[in-house]
Amino acid sequence: MIWFFLILLLVIAAVVVVTGRRRTAELQAHRSRLLDGPRKLAEEDVTVFGEELQNLHIETMTTDLDTAMRQDYQRALNSYETAKSRLATATEAAHVTAVTTALEDGRYAMACVLARQNGEPLPIRRSPCFFNPQHGPSTFDVDWAPPGGEARAVPVCTADAERLRQGAEPDIRTIEQGYQSVPYWRGGAAYQPYAMGYFSAYASILPTFFVMSMLNSMWMGGMVNDFGAGDVGGGDAGGLDFGGGDGGGFDFGGFDF
Repeated sequence: MIWFFLILLLVIAAVVVVTGRRRTAELQAHRSRLLDGPRKLAEEDVTVFGEELQNLHIETMTTDLDTAMRQDYQRALNSYETAKSRLATATEAAHVTAVTTALEDGRYAMACVLARQNGEPLPIRRSPCFFNPQHGPSTFDVDWAPPGGEARAVPVCTADAERLRQGAEPDIRTIEQGYQSVPYWRGGAAYQPYAMGYFSAYASILPTFFVMSMLNSMWMGGMVNDFGAGDVGGGDAGGLDFGGGDGGGFDFGGFDF
């Protein structure tokens, strides 16, 4: 009889181990799927920044770079290499954040090179353009309202500010969600790592509504994001926890981002 119970216990233990391993594998696959979208955005941004650096090289080939310009140029190159290397090994939310953090710094360094080349004052360090971080540092705050939403001031680049002044639509960075293209800030909690790298350094100067609107679909008319409330509160989101999960947490002036 005792052998029967021992065998039963071994069978139960084996089932628990197998179930645990299966659950771990499913969780890892779930986390990887959640990162597919933001990782793809980051990859596209790295490619665009690389092309911009190539154009910058062509523009400065006939320019005698002084020490300051050379330092800024090297900083932009280093940021690009950092973004590429971190993207190549991106398996967690924090890795995607590291990519966009490097890109944000690199684009500011590139803006400094262009300013020095043109004999202009160095640009003030501002958050990236709200509509599309690929546009680089913002230059203006303008009032803008999404369809059916309330107008609020957002930081935008010169080109988008001009588009809005002319009554045209801004150049908004979009993602595919379901069967439609939507602004990246409507991507839900899974896109938090992407946005964090670009905007976390500017939390103290950004208005609260901007922070909340980044990933709060309620600003866009009450639409619930496709990732589900369960992923917003931590747990299975795999580091996308608003209140300080594996992604490091992110508090913006009393609001968890």
